[in-house]
Amino acid sequence: MANVIVRDPEILGRRPVFRGTRVPVEVLFENLEAGLLIDEIIEAYPSLNREDVIACREGACARVKAA
Repeated sequence: MANVIVRDPEILGRRPVFRGTRVPVEVLFENLEAGLLIDEIIEAYPSLNREDVIACREGACARVKAA
């Protein structure tokens, strides 16, 4: 997921964000938890792209399964 999520001290104090955006990764999981669909999240955050969002979600699922 290193190519999807970045940490930059100049962007939100190094909080993980989607590459090329200022959208924190936590936004994805907060919105999924609230019941939003991926398409609704992308509509609300147009700087996100579908492939990155899906890669992030799948990467998180893989980490949980491996734990």
